[in-house]
Amino acid sequence: MSQNMHQDQRTRHGRTARKVLAGLGAAAALIALTACTDTAADGSSGGKKAGHSSGANKDAKKDAKKKTGGAKKAALGGDGDFQVGSDLKPGLYRTTGNTDGMCYWERAKDSRGEADSIIANDNVSGTGYVEVKASDKIFKSTGCKDWEAVDPKAAGTPATAMKGDGGMYKVGTDIAPGTYRSTGNSDDQCYWERAKDAEHGIDSIAANDNVSGSAVVTITAKDAYFKTTGCKDWKKS
Repeated sequence: MSQNMHQDQRTRHGRTARKVLAGLGAAAALIALTACTDTAADGSSGGKKAGHSSGANKDAKKDAKKKTGGAKKAALGGDGDFQVGSDLKPGLYRTTGNTDGMCYWERAKDSRGEADSIIANDNVSGTGYVEVKASDKIFKSTGCKDWEAVDPKAAGTPATAMKGDGGMYKVGTDIAPGTYRSTGNSDDQCYWERAKDAEHGIDSIAANDNVSGSAVVTITAKDAYFKTTGCKDWKKS
């Protein structure tokens, strides 16, 4: 399918550049560990109880670390303009749990806020991945869930089914390569895309289509991502 057709499709799905006014600032997630201390009941046994209290405090801190160790810390909030290099580092970022395509993000080459400033942008339903480059100047996010930094080499448990409006799936991590089928789509509202990377440029697209009725797509191991919006659920066939 031609690149021009891709641009037309994205227009139908509301994925053209749109200007959004957003305030500056980033949300920081802070985790505080609070240790409770035991107080000796009387002075005669205070020495022993103080030693016991110290051990209990250490155990409490260990337990707190275990409980919070698995929690993911947001790299930046879902709303705002962020300067690359100072507010966020270049790298791969992910947002999850977005609904109704209300999450909008934008990579920009400057802070003028003009249409020509935009390098790439998208509206997200479900999950979105974005590769922020060192050459980018501004990353804009509006109406999105918080963004987290992602290790590109992180392993996962690839699934063999995905939600039709789930957004982006990382091949080999979120979804397994293979041939997938989606049925019952109507009015060309189902859009899918095989992508080479998460930069979201025209050159990032390996293949794409808008579908009515049944859709059959083979996701290869060489694909980096698979995007699906407005489709019925996909199952590996």
